[in-house]
Amino acid sequence: MKMVKILAVSSLLIASSIYAASTAACAGCHGQQFEKKAMGKSKIVKDMSKEDIVKALKGYKDGSYGGAMKGIMKGQVASLSDADMAAMADEIKGGGGEAKAAPAAETAPKETKAAPAVASVVAAATTAPAAKKIVDINAKSSDAARISKEDLGTKKEISEEMLGLRKSTLNDENVKPDEGDFKRASAGSSDRFERAYVNAPPMIPHSVDGLLPITQNNNQCLGCHMPAAAKGVGATAIPKSHFTNYRPDTVYKDGELVKEGKVVGLKGDIGNVSDIKIAKAKSSDKLYQGRFNCSQCHAPQAKVDTAVANTFQSDGLTDKLKSSSNLVDKMNEGVN
Repeated sequence: MKMVKILAVSSLLIASSIYAASTAACAGCHGQQFEKKAMGKSKIVKDMSKEDIVKALKGYKDGSYGGAMKGIMKGQVASLSDADMAAMADEIKGGGGEAKAAPAAETAPKETKAAPAVASVVAAATTAPAAKKIVDINAKSSDAARISKEDLGTKKEISEEMLGLRKSTLNDENVKPDEGDFKRASAGSSDRFERAYVNAPPMIPHSVDGLLPITQNNNQCLGCHMPAAAKGVGATAIPKSHFTNYRPDTVYKDGELVKEGKVVGLKGDIGNVSDIKIAKAKSSDKLYQGRFNCSQCHAPQAKVDTAVANTFQSDGLTDKLKSSSNLVDKMNEGVN
């Protein structure tokens, strides 16, 4: 996947605008003038020479260059040619990133002044990637043969080794947990994981090197997963529920708790507030800040064998819902 294809969707900038110049697409991480350390870790690109920029891009591609950003950048530059890299370096040192955003009403970027090689990379970014596989990471643990083999109800005798998760006797002092291997393909080049149940928070299928920690002011997940960008890079789009505030408007006024304009409880005592069944949902085109910490629910998965078989089966997990959400449509069921 080409570098611009990934970076052209940089976080908060691309959500409402389409950029005219190719290098402006890098602004979400590197700044409008390439004055920032991407994710607080990279070199400041504006201070690098053209030769050093090309050297860095080539090094990321062949794996000979990079520190904390290596895992992310390798996948982003994998398909760039030497000509692409040289053209991008020319654009950066020639004032890249200074292009203004096109008006939101426009549906296509303006004609770019980028070099031909860069223009071709930008053009590729408008082509949606091929559909990726949806991988069931629970397949081995839910295998019928394994479940039957581990079913203690079919055993005439049950040993200590069969009990619990240790798979060893209680006197064995050498038992150690498996060391999790979290090595995954870089973002943009991995297959998706099937959801464990309907509307389950999807697990992260790619490397998170350089992406964590997530803060309110630095959330690199948005670059690929904002709805306006997700389709173009083959990422899972952030669902509508994450752009909705379901919390009631609450104030403490004159010694009384007021929720959604209604006084609840008694004077000086918040009392029982359960009479406010559900707040009036407030939708926005911006990510609701109560959900800014993506890794609170979405987590990378280790490559380990589960200790026991899994007999859980989700009802209603259709092929569509294995990789998408309808949570926003279900929030009020059972309340209204």
